[in-house]
Amino acid sequence: MSDGSLVARDKGTPQGGVISPLLANLFLHYVFDVWLETGFAGVPFERYADDIICHCRSERQAIALRAVLERRFAECGLMLHPEKTKIVYCKDTNRSGEFHIQQFDFLGYTFRPRLAQWRGKQYGVSFLPAASPSALKAIRHTVRGWSLKTRSDKALDDLARMFNPYIRGWINYYSHFYKSALYETFRRIDAHILRWARRKFKRLRQMPKVARTWLARVIRTSPNLFAHWPLLYGNGRTLGAV
Repeated sequence: MSDGSLVARDKGTPQGGVISPLLANLFLHYVFDVWLETGFAGVPFERYADDIICHCRSERQAIALRAVLERRFAECGLMLHPEKTKIVYCKDTNRSGEFHIQQFDFLGYTFRPRLAQWRGKQYGVSFLPAASPSALKAIRHTVRGWSLKTRSDKALDDLARMFNPYIRGWINYYSHFYKSALYETFRRIDAHILRWARRKFKRLRQMPKVARTWLARVIRTSPNLFAHWPLLYGNGRTLGAV
């Protein structure tokens, strides 16, 4: 306690404790996973730690399940998060109804209606995931923390070796679905590279157009130098606005 006294813990686990995630997963396995599979075999679900998605066939079923879950969790000393727990309508071309909530976030992805190309080169609306705005904001925050423009003591290939592991990690995780959602954020990396070049090379300092031409030439001659360049500039795409 704040006065230095010790009080025996009779419930919960320490915030940040090494054993806490394991105990929480074990607890929820029996409180939720086994219970739902036994009583609601027709409701598929995904759970990662304490983030859960249940797939219902109708709004009526979703409302009923939520009420039952609230009682179940209360019996086990838990409570559904009042803001994060919500019913979402997965709208697409085949589900054309209306509902006030049509998207949700899960594991860094935002699931919502998106234009997609179907088989036979037909276009329609599908309910698809893409990197969430909060995940993209976190990426941009990390990139700003690199302070690229201040690293004029480094060569361009040094910067690539330093930061490609980060970029590859983002690509490996977020590019499986709707990878175009990453483009604008990855172009911010190129904007930082341009600022680095204009500080490092005197001939580019007061000439932004020449700096852009320089970067476009580097991308053409070394298209795999930075891990995100094949994603942005593959198939003949050129350097856009940065």
